[in-house]
Amino acid sequence: MASGPQFRLLGPVEVRLDGSPVVLRAGKHRALLAALLLRPNRVVPVTELVEHVWGDAPPARTRGTLQTYVMRLRAALGDPSLIQTAADGYRMRVDPLAVDVHRFADAAARGRAAAARDDLVTARKAFAEALELWRGPVLSDVPSETLHSEHAPRLTELLMTVHEQRIDVELALGNHADLVPELFALTRDHPLRERFWAQLMLALYRSSRQAEALEAFRSLDRTLDEQLGIDPSVELQSLHQAILVGEPSLAAPVAAREPERAPTSPMRLPDDIADFTGRAWHVERVAALIAGGSVPIVTLAGQPGVGKTTLAVHVAHLLRDRFPDGQLYVDLRGYALGPPADGVDVLSRFLRALGVPPDEIPPDADEQSTMLRSLLAGRRMLLVLDNASAPDQVRPLLPGTASCRVIVTSRDDLRGLIAMNGARTVPVDVFTALESEALLTKLLGAGDHAELAARCGHLPLALRVAAAYLAGRDDVTISGSPIELAYAALPPAPQRLFRLLSLVPGPDFTAEAASALADVDADGLLTVLAIANLVVSVVPGRYRFHDELMRYAATLREESDSPSEQQTAWTALLNHYARGVERCAELLYPGIVRLPSSASGPAPRISSSAEALAWLDAERPNLTAAIRCAAQQGPAPMAWQLADALRGYLWIGQHVGEWMATAHHGLQAAQASGHRPAEAAMHANLGTLYLRLGEYALSVEHHNLAVELYRALGDKDAEAGVLNNLSLVYRRSGQLVAAKDALVRCLEMLRSADSVSTGLYNLGQLAVELGEIDGAVDHFSQALALAPNADSHAYLGMALRLQGRFAEARAHLERALEIGNVPAGEAEALENLAALEHACGNVEAALSLASRALSLVADGGDQQVATSVRITLGEIRRALFDFDVAAELFEQALTTARRIGYASGEIRALIGLTVVWRDLGRDSDARDAAGQAMRRSSELGLRALENRARELV
Repeated sequence: MASGPQFRLLGPVEVRLDGSPVVLRAGKHRALLAALLLRPNRVVPVTELVEHVWGDAPPARTRGTLQTYVMRLRAALGDPSLIQTAADGYRMRVDPLAVDVHRFADAAARGRAAAARDDLVTARKAFAEALELWRGPVLSDVPSETLHSEHAPRLTELLMTVHEQRIDVELALGNHADLVPELFALTRDHPLRERFWAQLMLALYRSSRQAEALEAFRSLDRTLDEQLGIDPSVELQSLHQAILVGEPSLAAPVAAREPERAPTSPMRLPDDIADFTGRAWHVERVAALIAGGSVPIVTLAGQPGVGKTTLAVHVAHLLRDRFPDGQLYVDLRGYALGPPADGVDVLSRFLRALGVPPDEIPPDADEQSTMLRSLLAGRRMLLVLDNASAPDQVRPLLPGTASCRVIVTSRDDLRGLIAMNGARTVPVDVFTALESEALLTKLLGAGDHAELAARCGHLPLALRVAAAYLAGRDDVTISGSPIELAYAALPPAPQRLFRLLSLVPGPDFTAEAASALADVDADGLLTVLAIANLVVSVVPGRYRFHDELMRYAATLREESDSPSEQQTAWTALLNHYARGVERCAELLYPGIVRLPSSASGPAPRISSSAEALAWLDAERPNLTAAIRCAAQQGPAPMAWQLADALRGYLWIGQHVGEWMATAHHGLQAAQASGHRPAEAAMHANLGTLYLRLGEYALSVEHHNLAVELYRALGDKDAEAGVLNNLSLVYRRSGQLVAAKDALVRCLEMLRSADSVSTGLYNLGQLAVELGEIDGAVDHFSQALALAPNADSHAYLGMALRLQGRFAEARAHLERALEIGNVPAGEAEALENLAALEHACGNVEAALSLASRALSLVADGGDQQVATSVRITLGEIRRALFDFDVAAELFEQALTTARRIGYASGEIRALIGLTVVWRDLGRDSDARDAAGQAMRRSSELGLRALENRARELV
């Protein structure tokens, strides 16, 4: 974004000077400013400005009045030179990228160019950047018919085109399932725009929703016929035919899964139901309170099955344009049979959705809540908090700004929110007789449905179940509870499945999980239950219960199924989860040692690392709930086995909340069972977690408890592994003597060549930090002799470079690159080659190598390596006299090093800043940085770095 004043026209006019808003209260001042900004740095004639400001009714002293307006506008902007006087008009002297209209066009052009060269990730980012600039209709508070007629249609059409182009990119990236809700909304809002319909049909087809894709075509066909008397385009008809026959060319692209990322303006609502009926007063009331008034929170309160969630989601979809910064939804499961949604988990999901990198999300719920409020400040977002049971479940999720609004659904009126948070309750009762009959007419066709509606008590859930029960049965009537009748009408197999599914502890389940639970092929049975409206398919392949239906199923289960049958089903479900996690672990992190498994049965169908990540992402809430239930009600071994097997995934995805919960539940189960190996493994698990969080004292405590347990068990291999990790904790926290002691103890116990070489790597790296370069060369040489791989060559190359043996160092570093490595390892080798070239005076070659290294780890890679690479790159940039760029790199490195607890990286960054700030004449800042570097290195015993810092003080 350009520096200086910032101007926004894509919505209400906004002006910001030095980050502070400038209020232009007069509509004609806004019209004058907009007319100048739409043609930046070009003279706009007086005649045109008069027409834009006054239209057909100019004042008597036109030029004089216009001069007065210009003078007042200059005063408001605080810089008279921004508006220059020309011979026949005025010119706005401004960087076009300081105006959101031109920034939008620039980002859209960059997106199109990137898409044309098949750089889809860059294209997506550029299109998203363009769309985020829109805050509402263009020039929405500018009273100028001519400006609107000349510019609004063009810009709105460009907006629609960018939407289409971005969706094409998302489809090409394989994100079809995520696009479906958005495309339903776009086709509803723009029913004659055929490209949106084509994209919706393709997204539905790729999401295994072929019937809905064909229905979308029929809906468009009817709309075009009724409104324009024309047929769909040839292209759409061809797409329709291709979907009918399952043309292979329509298949989703096969692409590697990208790391989970969320848009900065997330749209996370469930789909709006197509047959929403009634509730006209409620919709109008809630919409008015949320969008128009000063009420920050609206609570929809009513009995189970009355349709609170459906109403909340429907209103949220209707208000989508009022909240351009996004909408967030969560089911808090306040009344579910299983555990309610964990607060840390929900906050983490919201923070991820708002673009916070996983490694920056704090583990503490209070800190997460504070971060959420900070991120929501100034945004216009809508939060839908579904199924809340108490005010305390809601409060941590509430924004602290009036621009964000919240809809809460609950069986209670949550009076605490009214008293303390200014909430307004809207009671939701059963349907009126007319609403009930209208819904039944939609579901069953025309007829007299009054008696049926009355028998259902006008409860929407019961009406839908009754309609499903009666569909196609002309000779059947409802004479009792619709839910009981619907269940009674089922064959024995789906009845049994319905009952046993109430054992599922998490929010949803797959057909595979249901099959394992009931020991049947559940696909067809779930279809029967879904047709009866006893379960709901929320997304293709995943199902869930309404809370009341789950309670009914649980009651039936307790009455009909013996305790042993229920226990068998529960154990089978846990086995399914355990076998799935084990299969994912084999694909994603096979080198991580895991506890022995007692799980049996077939593993879920997972054949690639991408599928493994997708499975774990989808099942994460269910796995967390299963571990908690297994710890509380047994079988206890499943709690610690699942928690241990998930460890690698939770590290990879940085799911700190779930990691904390599962590790503690696993430890609780192990301690209650007196299972010492599992207890040791859970302490080691927590030690690793607290290392990840930078909580070094807690990490040392848990690691030491694990060491004591393994020593008592006589498990030397496990004890050595924990000592190795403990040495890393000590290194990160600056306790280098303790780190060395732990490593030496570890090496005494190691037996395999790979394990010994890993210990030698760590000992060598510690020697480098202590400035003992000769010792580091010895350690790395021994490691290379034991395991001649990319890491051993790279580490030895680094030590030889520090020793000044450049030719030998180059040979080892180049060999490391030839062998190949993970991105972090490759980046380390490239960084050391860059430092070597820099030392030899080949600065341009060094710049190229360091830039390549940073590209491997900058976006979500190993942040310790990224920090070191930025420091080396900063040193190279300084040698090229790019002092400002060098300072920025050092500052980035310093911020990351402090966040992750990388002590030597922090000191190196401070030393780099000291030098470059002196180059820039910032002597006071340089002295401060040097003093910090000297004190920190002295505290940690990093003698080599301390000596470098002392030379700079």
